[in-house]
Amino acid sequence: MCHLCPSASRSRRRFLVSATAGMLTGLVAGPAWSAGGATTAVTPDEAQAKLVEGNARYVESPEVCTVDVGLMRELVAPGQAPWATIVSCADSRVPPELLFGGLGVGELFVARNAGNMADTATMGTIEYGAGVLGIPLIVVLGHERCGAVSAACDVVSKKARFPGSIGPMVQAIVPAARATAGKPGDHVDNTVRESALRTAHRVTTKSPIVSALVKKSKVKVVAAYYDLDTGLVSFL
Repeated sequence: MCHLCPSASRSRRRFLVSATAGMLTGLVAGPAWSAGGATTAVTPDEAQAKLVEGNARYVESPEVCTVDVGLMRELVAPGQAPWATIVSCADSRVPPELLFGGLGVGELFVARNAGNMADTATMGTIEYGAGVLGIPLIVVLGHERCGAVSAACDVVSKKARFPGSIGPMVQAIVPAARATAGKPGDHVDNTVRESALRTAHRVTTKSPIVSALVKKSKVKVVAAYYDLDTGLVSFL
């Protein structure tokens, strides 16, 4: 599944580290804020294609190989240039780097929380990725049998209540659960998809930073659904 194996020689390692460090000098010493100054040559569509191809590897050949993490760490230590932001659920069964094909250090900019919602901290993370790091693709990734979404559905169908900060967290998903209540199919599964789509729309329209970059075709925002049983990611 993994796309990088430990085959680089020591001399090649030194060359790559030196070259990458030079390219990333501008990132480290650059301005504290920018808006859309791309640090990766990957386009939004190319980034999505890379994720699709990586997920196909994960589905077809889900073994884990030993990657040269030391080399990868050296390459990105001077600065980062990730090519996709993934807003994922905190669920332990949904690790973005693995399900998108065994990606390594420095490739994905990941924000995780229960229910993959764009709260203030997550929205700020997304905006930093798009506006400062120049990340061209933002993916809101929902998944099958999500506990946070199931809880939101219970609020709608059973008037369930939850203690502590869990209640307010779940409330953010309740509008999607209400919108899908009574529709054909599984309520939780329908809500997972609806919530991911709504969150992607919110990121696109409510963030002035992301919205401006989307209008310039520098950033693309999409929703996706991960099937726990098959390992397949479907873009909605």
